[in-house]
Amino acid sequence: MDDTIKDLLASYPVVIETDVAWGEMDAFNHVNNTVYFRWFESARIAYFREVGFTGNAAVGPILAATSCRMRVPLVFPDRVAIGARVREIGDDRFTMEYAVVSRTLARVTAEGDAIVFSYDHPAKHRVPLSADVRKRMETLEKKSLSGG
Repeated sequence: MDDTIKDLLASYPVVIETDVAWGEMDAFNHVNNTVYFRWFESARIAYFREVGFTGNAAVGPILAATSCRMRVPLVFPDRVAIGARVREIGDDRFTMEYAVVSRTLARVTAEGDAIVFSYDHPAKHRVPLSADVRKRMETLEKKSLSGG
């Protein structure tokens, strides 16, 4: 990852990279809007793995809402970096933010957010976020903000 991309995503503690695939383009010759949500999902899952909130147990994350703001169209060929961070942590939920950076354009091309609940899947209801997961999120976010 080059320095410009690192700088643009410095406040995102989890960053993944992927190539833009030819098949992700739509009839208007740019990356289709649904692709951004897949990229956000991949970054979100990488974040969950980092903090040990993978949903492999009865209690795990569930996506409640998500949105995307496209800033600049992306086209093939390109490589993008997708950053994920947690902006706010509540009792039973947290808000994530994403940024997509184009290597070719060297700028943020899309931003998104999501509300994620801590969810007891067998009981089918929200539950408080565990103290362990909350602590790991806070530690990860502080680490990225301090540059370490």
